[in-house]
Amino acid sequence: MTPKRVVVATDLTADSLAELEAAEGIAVSVLSPKTAPVRAALAEASAIITRSDFRLDAPLLEYAPKLQLIARMSAGLTGVDIDAATARGILVMTAPGGSAIAAAEHTLTLMLALARNLPALHESLREGWWLFDRSQQIGSQLHGKTCGIVGLGRVGGRVAQLCLALGMTVLACDPYIREEQVRDARIQLVSLGELLGESDYISLHLPATRETQNLLNAESLAQVKPGACLINTAHGGIVSEALLADALKAGALGGVALDVWNEEPPFNSPLIGMDGVIHTPHIGDNTAEARQDLSLQIVRQVIDALADRDYRNVVNMPLLPGLSYDEIRPYMQLAEGIGALQHALARSPIRRIAIEIIGEDMNGMIKAMTVGILKGLLSPFLGDQVSYVNAPLLAAERGWQITQAKGIQISEYRNVITCQVTTEAGEDISIAGALLDRQQPMILQINSYRLHFEPRGHLLIMGSYDKPGVIGRVGTLMAQHGVNIASWHTGRAEPGGNTLTVLSFDDELPEDVMDNLRRQDFVRHVHQLRI
Repeated sequence: MTPKRVVVATDLTADSLAELEAAEGIAVSVLSPKTAPVRAALAEASAIITRSDFRLDAPLLEYAPKLQLIARMSAGLTGVDIDAATARGILVMTAPGGSAIAAAEHTLTLMLALARNLPALHESLREGWWLFDRSQQIGSQLHGKTCGIVGLGRVGGRVAQLCLALGMTVLACDPYIREEQVRDARIQLVSLGELLGESDYISLHLPATRETQNLLNAESLAQVKPGACLINTAHGGIVSEALLADALKAGALGGVALDVWNEEPPFNSPLIGMDGVIHTPHIGDNTAEARQDLSLQIVRQVIDALADRDYRNVVNMPLLPGLSYDEIRPYMQLAEGIGALQHALARSPIRRIAIEIIGEDMNGMIKAMTVGILKGLLSPFLGDQVSYVNAPLLAAERGWQITQAKGIQISEYRNVITCQVTTEAGEDISIAGALLDRQQPMILQINSYRLHFEPRGHLLIMGSYDKPGVIGRVGTLMAQHGVNIASWHTGRAEPGGNTLTVLSFDDELPEDVMDNLRRQDFVRHVHQLRI
């Protein structure tokens, strides 16, 4: 039997590389992560192992006719064209959790360094200055202080345990984790505002998603306890470095420690070299142990997948038996759009999901469409951590109850999917959708509002009052800001009551336009999202 060729375009450890080379039925090519040599090797490759520093886009995948598996030696998928890989039937896998200990320990290192002002003291002594007046450089203890952890996932949970071991009070903010899911009763779940206002140290551990982009803005930073320190070892886009610099200058923050940046390398960051700032070059997971753990984890996953034994941490959907990806894709896109809309409309955490499918066109699609809805619900806050493969597991971890129901149909169409979610506050949100010509996803109704729009692109959902002049005022507002409306769809429950409008745009609306819209007297609620 011809061995399967595995291209290694990253720095595996010696032990893991030896294990890969010793595996039965596998031949290994080790290359530097440069496009030209990798492109040539892909012609015969069955699998490729890379890190986030190597881009695998659709054009490059054209050079890989035999490729079955893309293995990313990290938890993220930056630079991998998931759609192109899935369309080709190429499995994509990650190695989540392998660097959680390293990232958590680096977070604590930065926290301790801030507490004792270690970089400044180190430099002072190196330059020949001995501090005769010890009161000038007095530090503080972590014991007895409060640490607020934003994002209680793998890394955030480990940081919490380290802080508890030091005698700190630990607050956590994670709207997608309930109190009964927190294993240690010493960790207190609170709102973001409460965490910011009570924490001496704020540590960020969030994925890079649309929802977490600039999560900490000027308004939220104004809620921070005076003199608190902020540590970010997660992703640079969570908070603007310019805002952090302003907060430091104003004395609102007592210190900042960053391992991740808005742009990397951070040559233009205002924080580089500032007093009160500790900066490291994205090394949170760069330990010998983490590298060994990640290397062995990804190698063993690749060996098992190529041997058809196991498919751990695969993040795209394997093709369903008897159906090609091209046949399934429109249904999945419709379902994912429904889930994304329900997430945007929900005003409290979702607890129950009921799905009804009617019509011959939908026969056999209940499982695939359920997974699509779950991915749409989860992606806004989990980003590329969620996929068609792991969406059911992630939903189960959050305690969501998922049922196939009857009697929730709100549309007269013969081939339709209807999904009703129930939130923690008892609110029901029902959305019906269908495929036109079995290809084009279309939303037909949201609750009692009859609509007809494609769930794709930059969308604005606006609840308003049914009174004259609304269309003109919104149009005028958009024109004043130079915004072109691509489409407008409005449904109303009854004349003179409430209306629901969905507008589409070519680009995301600026925040000042959204603020202006929220202030209008005819607006009940407004949300924007991208599907």
